[in-house]
Parts: sequence; structure tokens; C-alpha cells
Amino acid sequence: MLAYRHAFHAGNHADVLKHLVLVQLMRHLALKDKGFRIVDTHAGAGLYELDSAQALKKGEFLQGIGRLWESPQPPPLVADYLQQLRALNTDGILRRYPGSPQLAQQLMRPQDQLRLFELHPADYRALLELLDGRPNIELRQADGFAALKSQLPPPTRRALVLVDPSYEGHADYEHVVDTLRDALRRFAQGVYMVWYPVVSKPGAVAMLKALKTLAPKGWLHAQLTLQQTDALGFGLAGSGIFVINPPYTLHAQLRSLLPWLVQQLGQYPGAHHGLEQRDV
Repeated sequence: MLAYRHAFHAGNHADVLKHLVLVQLMRHLALKDKGFRIVDTHAGAGLYELDSAQALKKGEFLQGIGRLWESPQPPPLVADYLQQLRALNTDGILRRYPGSPQLAQQLMRPQDQLRLFELHPADYRALLELLDGRPNIELRQADGFAALKSQLPPPTRRALVLVDPSYEGHADYEHVVDTLRDALRRFAQGVYMVWYPVVSKPGAVAMLKALKTLAPKGWLHAQLTLQQTDALGFGLAGSGIFVINPPYTLHAQLRSLLPWLVQQLGQYPGAHHGLEQRDV
């Protein structure tokens, strides 16, 4: 949906969960010297100014990264994530927040590749300004759902694919399933990370059920519910991550991390988390 602009939501609690997991998936893949390809199907602008009019309109980052920025003793996974953010805010004041492309660029090694797709013209121009010409990074103004098939399988037979559309339209849930079904046919060994919002729309339930049937070597599902929707059922209550072919270490990492995130980011007494996994 071309109406969606992530600048209004950058650094919110959904970004926190998504990027914490993304950092750990990249860390795990980097344990081997062999390079891997990172593909971001809905890249966004790549980097966001938290003092911009868009970010300040609703101030969503204040209930997300804003609550963690000054954490005195964060868990190791959070400390790792915060270190990446502090590299962009060297004076210690939280002004800039990295999208997935910027985080991936900071973490990738010379032997790794980054492939970014973004359809929105303004966000694509921002992405070009941020990362165009960097080694081993390719950017395209394209529908990431359709473009993913051109990236699989990668030459090194190692890949991390992030699929995080806006879900503004109900069709995105079906597009995620169709795209992952095709991707797994092309490259069953890849690590696939799907982000989704916890909102009143019913599409996520069917999407998750379908994704569980696709995973050839197991899956992991983590969810945070941190705030209540309004009287009409609108608002972002939380978010979830579904990983196909997750690293064996991820479940234990999230088992200790999610309760801490609920404690830090929960905005009502019923805030809670969920974590499930299936191994093959």
C-alpha cells in the first residue's frame, strides 16, 4: 500500500521486537565465515529522524525504543541492539532510529550481500540517498513480494529473508503465505523472518496457520501484546515474529527476553507474551 509511511511509526514497540530478532539472526549466520544474502522485501526509507514531524505526530517511539534507551542493565540481546543504535546517536541523545536496511548494513560483513526492495517513491529515494553505491548492496524500486523470487537461491546457499509489509490491506496476509510458499520451493534452507502486527484484523490467524504448514525444518513464533486497542478496536496492540528455519539458539534467547520486554514496554496490566516452536 503506497499510503503507508513507516516514518510515523519508527522506533515503536513493534520495531523493537522486529529489530532485536533481526540482529540475533544476523549474529547467528555470521558465526560461519561463508557469506550470506539478506533480503528485505519491504525496506522503507532505511533511517528515521525521531525529531521529525512524522515521528512526533503520535510519538510512538516514546513507548518503544524510548523506554529502553536509558536501560541501566539491559539483557545482552538488548545491549547488542542498543549498541547498533548508539552508533547512530554518538552524543547519547536518541534522535535517529535505523530501519532494517540500516541495521543490516551495519552488521553485514564484506562477504555478505544486502538486497533491498521498496515500492513507495519517496521512501525509495531516501533509501537511495542512504545506501546507494555501498559495496554488496543492491536496491530496487519494486514490489518485494514479486521480486523475492529473483534472489533465491543465493550463490552461497545461505540467506536471511525479512518479510514485513504494512498489512494495510487484507491481501498482504495472503501475499505473505504465497510468497513464502514459492520461496521455500526455490530455497528450502533459507531463514525466513515474517513480522506482523497484532491488530483487530483477522488475517494474521489464517496466515500463521498456513505458515506453520509450510516450514520444512521447523518454525518459531514469538508475540508481544503490550497495549489495548481503542473502543472501536483500532490501534497496534502488539506484534509478532514468525521464523522459518530458526537458529537452535533463538528459542532460549527469546524465552528469557520476552518477559523482560513485557515488563519494560507493557502499557496495561494485561500485557503479555507468547512463544512457541516446532522442531523437525
